[in-house]
Amino acid sequence: MTKGISMAQDYDSPRNKDEDEESLQALGKSSQNTSNDMDDDENAIAEDYELPGADLSNEDASVTVIPMQGDEFICSECFLVKHRSQLAYTTDDGQPVCQECAA
Repeated sequence: MTKGISMAQDYDSPRNKDEDEESLQALGKSSQNTSNDMDDDENAIAEDYELPGADLSNEDASVTVIPMQGDEFICSECFLVKHRSQLAYTTDDGQPVCQECAA
């Protein structure tokens, strides 16, 4: 037989069980490591999100509230504080309405 020519593989012949067991053990170890890593990643991602309706009563707000300025008004329709440049009109009873609500 010459070098470089290989024999045909007999796929019906029995396989070596030791190699199969070793490869299964290696696969099991690698899948356990990746599943633990994935669990850690999922937990880290989940901590960043807040669910709607979640109880946040024990959380402290870290927002600085600035008092309403002299050039601002509260829209009588949406109750948002708007700059006077966004004033569309004033109702008959003197209530301001912003451009978004007037549209």
